[in-house]
Amino acid sequence: MKDDNGREYPLGVKKVGSSLTIATRILRHEDMNGADRLFGGRLMEWIDDAAGIAARRHAGCAITTVAVDTLEFKYPAFLNDIVTIEAWVTHVERTSMEVRADTYVEDTCTGERRMINHAYLTEVCIDENGRPTPVPWGLVACTPEEHAECEASRKRAELRKLRRAQGI
Repeated sequence: MKDDNGREYPLGVKKVGSSLTIATRILRHEDMNGADRLFGGRLMEWIDDAAGIAARRHAGCAITTVAVDTLEFKYPAFLNDIVTIEAWVTHVERTSMEVRADTYVEDTCTGERRMINHAYLTEVCIDENGRPTPVPWGLVACTPEEHAECEASRKRAELRKLRRAQGI
């Protein structure tokens, strides 16, 4: 079966939603920085975990993070806030996958969620020797939003290749 890029994969294709990973945490003192806000490095660790799980769910094999393409902090989070990270695979190349991770802080009184962070990570399938190996599953988008994200992910993949070729 072919994916949205027209490539064949040995095991077939999976839907975008099959990789969805949701991680929820309550912020504690050890998660705070000197300004009593969520420490960015701690959030980056959690994002990396969620993205890695999403990629492994898709690929079904060992993976490793090779790049964080975009990491934007939009809004702070504070002690006792509830933080949720949603991660899913948006694009599959030969050995790599792009994963989008959105982070929200929840107002427990109103139930309103506000995005505090948005990131794209590149995860690579690896073999038992730690060498890149082909992703065994292709990716198929099902909703208009998933199709738009997949199209944008192809453009980001092209930009990553161009930056690598230019040494940027």
